[in-house]
Amino acid sequence: MQAVQVVARGRAEFVQPAKPAIQPGHALVRCAYLSLCGSDIQMLHHAADKSYPFPPGTTGHEMVGYVEEVLDPQGKLGVGDRVLALAPGHRAMAEYYLAPIEHIVKLPATGGLEELLQCQQLGTVIYASQRLPNIIGKSVAVIGQGSAGLWFNYQLRRMGAKRVIGMDLDPHRLKLSSHFGATHQIHNADLDAVHAVREANDGELPDVVVEAAGEVESINLAIQLVRKTGDILYFGYPRAQTFMFDFDAMFHKCCRASTIVGASEEKHQTSTQIALQLIVDGNIDVTPLLTHRFPFQDVRDAYEMHRTRADNTVKIIIDMPGRN
Repeated sequence: MQAVQVVARGRAEFVQPAKPAIQPGHALVRCAYLSLCGSDIQMLHHAADKSYPFPPGTTGHEMVGYVEEVLDPQGKLGVGDRVLALAPGHRAMAEYYLAPIEHIVKLPATGGLEELLQCQQLGTVIYASQRLPNIIGKSVAVIGQGSAGLWFNYQLRRMGAKRVIGMDLDPHRLKLSSHFGATHQIHNADLDAVHAVREANDGELPDVVVEAAGEVESINLAIQLVRKTGDILYFGYPRAQTFMFDFDAMFHKCCRASTIVGASEEKHQTSTQIALQLIVDGNIDVTPLLTHRFPFQDVRDAYEMHRTRADNTVKIIIDMPGRN
């Protein structure tokens, strides 16, 4: 089969590993569509030096497809089922992916697969939100309005936030933020972000800051933006292994800061199941997220577009050979 492999920092190549053999408790999934995520770019360009090369199939983890073979002792999956296959190791950028049954979410027989695929990232946001305090009636700033930040807007409003301030350097992404729940938008490319947030929040700094960009600058900006004794949730995958961090400012803010990863390992995939139902029930139209698509053979161009955010990119879909 064909697969992509990150062989060195910034370099992904097409390789031809053997098609995975079915194993008990697993399903062999014929990949139909993948979508790219900031963590794929982190893996390609910003992982620790000792990590390279990564195994075949890297880097892709937001994937939907069709069950081709399955050995499911509980009989819940069958050949031909449409599924979301969670891939914690990011090894799903391939024509076939062998997934443990506990990492598979069965999808409805109807509905666009590209749209249903977006429940993966929404699921990670719902999962991460367990680290948030009670935000009913509170103000929240969300740094970064890529797909993760947009989903945080949506989830924060569901959780009762009174004010959600979406922030980004890209004006196009800010145009989408109100659709996903932001009450205010700040284009902080050429202005004082702290002053702008205060203006949007009745002169006060917000109760909570969600960092959903992963840039070194935005990681430190979160500390500047949060009110004293407030909360920071660091969600964006850092674009560096080590960097200068303004701990003095954080120390004097007396704030609480959390990180969280590992949604794909959640028991029963509860958060992803909730996300899927929200999309299936039509609670949110995900199509504004889906700005670009590339055929599998051009995935390296897709990685670069996602990295540079060229052409108003938000979410890129990869059309796999097995989509039909």
